Amino acid sequence: MEKARILLVDAAPGELLDRELERLLGHGLAVTLNLRRVADRAGARAAWAGRVDFTDFDGFDEPALIAETVRDGTGHHAVKSRAGVPLRAAFLAAATDPALAHPLRVVGRAGSGTDHVELAAAARHGVVVTHTPGSNANAVAEFALAQLLALLRNLPAHNEASHQGRWTAPAAPAPELSELTLGIVGLGRIGLALAGRARALGMTVLGHSRGPAGTPVPRVDSLGTLLATADVVSLHLPLTPLTRGTIGRAELALMRPGSVLLNTSRGGIVDEQALAEALGDPAHPLAAAAVDTFEHEHAAFASPLFGLPNALLTPHLAGMTRSATATAAIRCADHIAALLAGRPEGVPVVTL
Repeated sequence: MEKARILLVDAAPGELLDRELERLLGHGLAVTLNLRRVADRAGARAAWAGRVDFTDFDGFDEPALIAETVRDGTGHHAVKSRAGVPLRAAFLAAATDPALAHPLRVVGRAGSGTDHVELAAAARHGVVVTHTPGSNANAVAEFALAQLLALLRNLPAHNEASHQGRWTAPAAPAPELSELTLGIVGLGRIGLALAGRARALGMTVLGHSRGPAGTPVPRVDSLGTLLATADVVSLHLPLTPLTRGTIGRAELALMRPGSVLLNTSRGGIVDEQALAEALGDPAHPLAAAAVDTFEHEHAAFASPLFGLPNALLTPHLAGMTRSATATAAIRCADHIAALLAGRPEGVPVVTL
């Protein structure tokens, strides 16, 4: 029987690449590895020659992605990505063309979000979409706390001043975490992981979620109440038509004086222009924000938040720890193999 073919658009980084490839090959899959974001391309070729096929293209270039996926009319049964390479209607139509020897059947994301996939188009073309929810929960929760501590103690400014040989002191003493109330918007795996860590550090924790009750986090009835009550608000929502623009001008105006906003979820959750205006207004109640996810990322990275001293910006790396990345890569490999083999039981599948 011919092996199922998988294209790794964006493989696991560093030494984790070997683990990912071994897992996929162990499932009996024929692997094509995209070398574009592999740090040691020559080393990968030498180590895996004869066991996997190689290609080299920019996954964020849709024409190149389509061309490599359907090359020579062969196609791939599955496509796996890690960094949110957009898989839109044009790609899904081309990759599932019945004329291909191996039309696309499965899309796998080594991560918790699937907003990079046009789910309606995937459904129309019979493509199953899977991901690895919870694989980076601890990593993101730890990162959110790091964001908060960096902002409360103004670490970026003190670091910059010290490197310039200037001895600086805070204008006023910073609060300790135990003095603050943390409001978590979204009580999924990441939100709950953050809640547990924050409470261990003495913070009062409140939550707001559309999901069913039953979590150990006390809930408030409305987002507005949470924003008006919490000293720190941390966002942990998937990006959907319902959650896009959850935090805009009206919501920011409700926040407490001196409050802090953390976003490690998705860029479209927050209106970046409204956030930039709030941070640039000394009279606004919002004092600072830490943003790890943006409306426009990777090669298209741009934001009105650039240059604001009270905005701590990082390039979508909250979930990038060794443990989280390894867990996501292995789980994704297992999910894809199971779906290709017709074993969907227990595999997280995303639907509209």
